[in-house]
Amino acid sequence: MLLQALLVGAGLLALPALLVELAKGYVNDSTRVALFSLVPVLAVVFEPYLASHLHSPQRGSLAAALAAIAGTLLIFPAELPRNPASAIACCGVMAAVISIAGANCLAVRIAQDPPTVSLSCFAALATSSGAVLLAFVGLLIEPRPRIAADIDAWAVPDLIALAILFRLMRSMSAVRMTTRFLIAPLIANLIALAFLRPGVQTRAWLGLFLIAGGSAWLLFAPGSRLQDSELKLDLT
Repeated sequence: MLLQALLVGAGLLALPALLVELAKGYVNDSTRVALFSLVPVLAVVFEPYLASHLHSPQRGSLAAALAAIAGTLLIFPAELPRNPASAIACCGVMAAVISIAGANCLAVRIAQDPPTVSLSCFAALATSSGAVLLAFVGLLIEPRPRIAADIDAWAVPDLIALAILFRLMRSMSAVRMTTRFLIAPLIANLIALAFLRPGVQTRAWLGLFLIAGGSAWLLFAPGSRLQDSELKLDLT
């Protein structure tokens, strides 16, 4: 579990953060959102191999994830790379997407795989490994870092979000966990519509409908945790 927790921390937290940071200035926000909408599709592909004995497959999950991607592209059109640097940056963001999808499936397996492991221990190992990796990279980039005496106020919501994320791994499938990459831009657009009241094109309304429909299907479609008898049968 120790090695797997270290892999989760690197693949779910540290590596994506580093790759996205390096891609800034080469990949715009809308393209990045569009690429990260691929995480649920990859989770649908990876889950049978990394967590197949935990949950029964969700019917129509791949179609729902693809519909949500189509909706995301209608709202956040992706731009093709214009030069080699932007192409490499896009590949880096895509590597972050693959890393998140795989680490997400592995994390759900660790959190739910019998015998039950300590969730707090697993979360501490994963987050610590991610922090150590980022600190090591930071030392390589800036050999003499300035040590801040205070903690940014935004660190508190981040810690709460991490605690909720690891807690939900106990009860949700890997595919359902990845819907956060679809729901986040959906909520952001709904808030903008409610407060800014901009003129919305038909294409944008269709995109919102596809994202909402695809996310809802991934979250509530039939497919539940397998019973102990099914687990034993699958393992044999």
